[in-house]
Amino acid sequence: MTSAAVEPVTPHARRSWRPKHVLVTRSAAELPHGREIVARCEAAGVEDIQLLAGDRLPGLRGESERETYARAKLTLAVVVAPPSALRPQPIPPSADWRLDLAKGCPAHCQYCYLAGSLSGPPITRVYANLDDVLAPIAGLAGQGTVTTGDAERADEGTTFELSCYTDPLGLEAVTGSLSSAIASVGRGEHGPGVGLRFTTKFDGVAPLVGLPHDGRTRVRMSVNSAAVARRFEGGTASVAARLAALRALADDGYPVGLTIAPLMPLPGWQEEYATLLHDVAATLDGVPQLDLTVELITHRFTEASRAVLLQWYPQTKLDLDEGGRTVKRTKFGARKYVYPTPVMREMRSWFEHEVSATLPQARVLYWT
Repeated sequence: MTSAAVEPVTPHARRSWRPKHVLVTRSAAELPHGREIVARCEAAGVEDIQLLAGDRLPGLRGESERETYARAKLTLAVVVAPPSALRPQPIPPSADWRLDLAKGCPAHCQYCYLAGSLSGPPITRVYANLDDVLAPIAGLAGQGTVTTGDAERADEGTTFELSCYTDPLGLEAVTGSLSSAIASVGRGEHGPGVGLRFTTKFDGVAPLVGLPHDGRTRVRMSVNSAAVARRFEGGTASVAARLAALRALADDGYPVGLTIAPLMPLPGWQEEYATLLHDVAATLDGVPQLDLTVELITHRFTEASRAVLLQWYPQTKLDLDEGGRTVKRTKFGARKYVYPTPVMREMRSWFEHEVSATLPQARVLYWT
């Protein structure tokens, strides 16, 4: 087996998203962080920045779903998070609680798990009231059912997931929200015993290197086999670049991780995922006191997400055939289509063995 060439370790981004259009609500423009986001967009060269007269966003629908999708993906909305977004929710098996710095993502992943979760055009909304978003952290310290009180993950403290509805690193160049959150938690502004975590498909980690993170933020790179990344992960950094960025963060003392997702048993999957694991091992070789976790998530979809994805990507080669899947009910009663039990069993057994053999220092947090 021949591994792909491992790129030199560098914290400099190969791909940084810049919106074409920025919409700023009146309330967001009145807040210091809202003004900072506008200044960042101006510095990035965004020419179309609209300061709205009120707090309602204009309609973005085009003549077709594809046109609506294209317009929305080029647009950043700077808004104030509503009260419903300021109430952290449990987010097992990843973390105790979910915090949202934004909703929406600039990437073009054809399996996008947000497709069935967010209503309307896929515009990216970032929150200008950052202090309000982070405020609940201190009050929830010591509460939770995932890492809080768990013997194997107790060192993480009470954890807050930042990437449930967005990729915060993909937005960092034009928001600065992620750096602010990491630094404030690292400085202890929200009390002891709390930690942040997020996953990303981008590599622009330069703003994070050197922050006073105090080891309280775990950064995970979302990675996949060459076949999956090449076919389905548009608008993201290459997997090799993501791994190089992960090395830069590990060298800076961050606890790091891999989110290998969504796992797909495409032809030759064992060899391709083995290559990925060996590339990870080569990239992270020699990191002192490496703290590495692995999360393994198989591909699944719902009827709602399937309908949206086929509107966004009508020519996709993604396997969305319900006939080849097993139906699983979510806790809310929705129908979710997962791989059949024999396939899941084979994949889980293979990954548990290969991760243990190739990355013996890593902790596998969960399989789903």
